Amino acid sequence: MSRVRNLMVAGKLLILTFVSSTAVANPLESPRFFEYSNGGTLHRAINLSFGWFRTLNDEQENAYQQSIVHALEYADDGETVSWYNNNASGRSTAVMTWPNTSGYCRRLHIQAIAHGVEKTKGVTACYDNTTSKWKWHTDKY
Repeated sequence: MSRVRNLMVAGKLLILTFVSSTAVANPLESPRFFEYSNGGTLHRAINLSFGWFRTLNDEQENAYQQSIVHALEYADDGETVSWYNNNASGRSTAVMTWPNTSGYCRRLHIQAIAHGVEKTKGVTACYDNTTSKWKWHTDKY
């Protein structure tokens, strides 16, 4: 029994290591559509294992990315950019804009719904006038 328990602990640690190392990658990266549930350990492990690979297809990913870029660069504060593609949908909302020492920052709220799961996150991007580039600061999903 203790061998099984040790293997389960090792498996959970590997999953957590994998999830934590990839979940904070790129704010524009497609979300993973898995859900944490209150079921038993086996149910949660199966849901996480199989759900981790549920992502947007290429067309959905493109619509997701375009909504974020459009909201970031063109939307007024409070304006929402929506998208829908083949049973997946979402929206990106520009929440606020403020100046900083080298340019300005924008806060976005992003939502994606696919595979029966809704994912939301908040991101902040700051534009640097000297480099003409955006730098992302993200919250976790």
